[in-house]
Amino acid sequence: MEQLTKLLTETKIPVGKTAKQVFDWLNVHAGFIFNAIADALNAMINGILAVLEYPHPLIFILITMVIAWVLQRSWKTCLLVCLGFLFVLNQGYWTPTMQSLTLILAACLVCMLVGVPIGIAAAHRPRLYAWMRPVLDLMQTLPTFVYLIPAIVFFGVGMVPGLIATVIFVLPAPIRLTHLGISSTPRTLVEAATAFGATPRQLLWKVELPSAMPQIMAGMTQTIMLSLSMVVIAALVGAAGLGVPVVRALNSVNTSVGFESGMVIVVVAIMLDRVLRLRKSDD
Repeated sequence: MEQLTKLLTETKIPVGKTAKQVFDWLNVHAGFIFNAIADALNAMINGILAVLEYPHPLIFILITMVIAWVLQRSWKTCLLVCLGFLFVLNQGYWTPTMQSLTLILAACLVCMLVGVPIGIAAAHRPRLYAWMRPVLDLMQTLPTFVYLIPAIVFFGVGMVPGLIATVIFVLPAPIRLTHLGISSTPRTLVEAATAFGATPRQLLWKVELPSAMPQIMAGMTQTIMLSLSMVVIAALVGAAGLGVPVVRALNSVNTSVGFESGMVIVVVAIMLDRVLRLRKSDD
């Protein structure tokens, strides 16, 4: 037994070494691709941030209250949004909050544009989903700090690697929920549409997608909330936002700053959850 144990420990499988070689090769031969992706994501991030920061904070609060009313038709939700953003403004975290919202919206946009088509393809091809399932499980169970290493290698530091790490962590949610929604389309609807001569494209757009819309919207909500949970981790690679004061407070053991920034993150999470949750039909 001791010899077998010694043999196993001495013949280590070069997992880490192989990964490093792959990353180095990609960085050398595909660096221009990563640079182009970084430029495109930077442009998107800067555009979203400019839109969020352009209006005066009080005007922004009024706009978000209108959005909350359109989505929920509840004065309580509008009041919650107003008080929440006023609290953020009072604590002096308005700019970091806008930066975090930029990261969240950018991650949501990328994840939905990528995840929904993949989920549709997986629902139409069960063998593809069977192959994807362990990959999705790995993406959700692998420690999120591991994503930061290749993100830094390929994209440097800043908002882009934070966005990439967030997308990798969050992407399985819209894929799984879109797959669930398309797969759960009532067979009677599909058979009726097919009997009336619907083409595969018409079947997708007029039957499957409307039927799966609640699951797809739930996937978008999960995407936004999971992106918010990555705010602090993204700050470790230079991403601006609410994670920065949390990391600084942790490094300096600053209780007041840590509690303030933590409360702001909680308030933002509560507002996003109340505004984006599915509204009941009797509201």
